[in-house]
Amino acid sequence: MIQVAALYRFASFPDPAALREPLLDLCAVEGVKGTLLLATEGINGTIAGPSAGIDRVLSHIRTLPDCAELEVKFSTADTMPFHRLKVRLKREIVTMGEAVDPHAGVGTYVAPADWNALIEQPGTIVIDTRNDYEVRVGSFDGAVDPHTASFSDFPAWFRAHRDEIAGAERVAMFCTGGIRCEKATALLKAEGIEEVHHLQGGILKYLEDVPEAESRWHGECFVFDERVAVGHGLVPGTHALCRGCRMPVSPTDRASPLYEEGVSCPACHGTRDDDARAGYAERHRQAKLAEARGETHVGAKY
Repeated sequence: MIQVAALYRFASFPDPAALREPLLDLCAVEGVKGTLLLATEGINGTIAGPSAGIDRVLSHIRTLPDCAELEVKFSTADTMPFHRLKVRLKREIVTMGEAVDPHAGVGTYVAPADWNALIEQPGTIVIDTRNDYEVRVGSFDGAVDPHTASFSDFPAWFRAHRDEIAGAERVAMFCTGGIRCEKATALLKAEGIEEVHHLQGGILKYLEDVPEAESRWHGECFVFDERVAVGHGLVPGTHALCRGCRMPVSPTDRASPLYEEGVSCPACHGTRDDDARAGYAERHRQAKLAEARGETHVGAKY
């Protein structure tokens, strides 16, 4: 059983480049794969590996400046959900495209156990801050879908709907693990919206803590690894990943005549020329041959 750890922490890293190599080397030694992003504003990512290795990597991260209180969402996978290890230097650990500082003030954290009561209160507008393809996989009852292609589109969407949002008694926002809501609620607070709340630990913590019988969540939660999506109890879901467009595909999508494993799905069928489709098909064939040999076709060491 592989342990999966989703984490982020807004912290002050004056020299994130100096943190990269020790973290990269430790992950490699411990057999940990996944992606970690480092920026002057902190760390963000999801990693997977043996439990002891994950523990040692998290212990190291907690020694970094202002990371002692690092919060982590744990889940498991039957097989390694990442092909490689990446520790990248970025301008932001989650890209909003605007200078928003969560340290200056964010919304009120709401524990998963209290979330249902909040979103069911009259006068509450519930906003899903994730991207459109994530929302299609699952969301909360009655949540507003901004139909954004990327998180950097969110500020423009908010300003276009500011009057409607400001007219609500309170705003409740959520995302996968909590990091996008840190910036989204900070943006709303900076723009004068006072009654702003967000789901602590994100959807992943809600699905982990709230019994399915009491849940207001419908569908699955898209995750950025080879599991593609998870359900209640963080068990792997039913979605797969289209290798042509990298979008999640449901069982219904896979039953479509427009779906070809490793090549295309209903969302991207007809958008690739014959050469591209032939390339995807050959890549898929090579991956299957490597799998039959017990080898990993995709990914280098770093």
